[in-house]
Amino acid sequence: MLIVYTGNGKGKTSAAVGQTLRSLGWGFRVCFGQFMKRDNQAGEQIMLKKLLGSDYCSRGPGFFLKEDQRSEQIDVARELLDWSKVRIGNKLDMLTLDEAIYALNMEIVTRWEIEDITGRCRESNVHLVLTGRNAPPWLVEMADLVSDIQAVKHPFGSGVSATRGIEY
Repeated sequence: MLIVYTGNGKGKTSAAVGQTLRSLGWGFRVCFGQFMKRDNQAGEQIMLKKLLGSDYCSRGPGFFLKEDQRSEQIDVARELLDWSKVRIGNKLDMLTLDEAIYALNMEIVTRWEIEDITGRCRESNVHLVLTGRNAPPWLVEMADLVSDIQAVKHPFGSGVSATRGIEY
C-alpha cells in the first residue's frame, strides 16, 4: 500500500511516526528515513533511533534553503534512496520516507526515483509511506491512501516560535 501524508498543516511526520508505531505493534519490520532533516533535531528522531536502530536514517544537512546546497542535498538524498533499496529487499514490511515529497518538489529527488522506490515496494509487498507538502497529482493518483492535513489554526500565525516537543 502507498500511503501519502500531505498538506500545509502540522502533523505529516507525526502521522508517519504514528503509522510506524502501529505497525511495530503488530510485529512489522519498519524502516524510517528522513530527507533533509538533520539528525537529533527533533524528539521523534531520538525515539525512532531507539526503536529502530539501523533501520532509522536521518543524515540530511537540513531543509533546502539556498541553491549552493543543492549538490550536497542530492548526494545525501541518493544515499538515503540507496539505504532504502537495500532494506526493501531484506524482509521489510513498511518503509517510511519522511519529507520525500518536499525533496521531490525541490528537485532533490526526481519523479523517476520516487516511482522506482514505489515500484520496488509494490514488487516486494512493502507498504510505503511518503510525507511532505504539495503532493503532485500523479502521486495522489498512484497512492492507495492520501491524507491532506490542513492548518486551521497554529500559534506560528500569532508570532509564537516552534515549541520543543510539539513542532520538533
